Amino acid sequence: MEIRRLDRANLTPAYGIEGERLQPWDALNAPFEGAWCVVRAGGESTPHSHHEYEIFIAMSGRAALVVDDVEREFVAGDIVHLPPGCTHKVVNASSEDFEYYGIWWDPGMSEAFLSRHQKESTA
Repeated sequence: MEIRRLDRANLTPAYGIEGERLQPWDALNAPFEGAWCVVRAGGESTPHSHHEYEIFIAMSGRAALVVDDVEREFVAGDIVHLPPGCTHKVVNASSEDFEYYGIWWDPGMSEAFLSRHQKESTA
């Protein structure tokens, strides 16, 4: 077992928010990528879309999730699936930071995982 601790002092900016990516992590062979994401109080992520499938898991606080111009409340404990191609952003109008974990994958990530897994199985 290997535990990685969230390094809040060294979060990296991306898409208008701050986060810590799951990869690189040599010990992990996964068919997905992920990141701990922090939307600061009064902040919002940059609207964007991509070809990957994505799941957001709200960890703390409350925000709004806007997907293809439809806005919904998004609070700690909620999980949302975002299909490829949708335009989405997280808006935090509150006075507290909002934190969520994002996980994304595509067929190429799955194929790379299977290839690595097969090599490990035969080694």
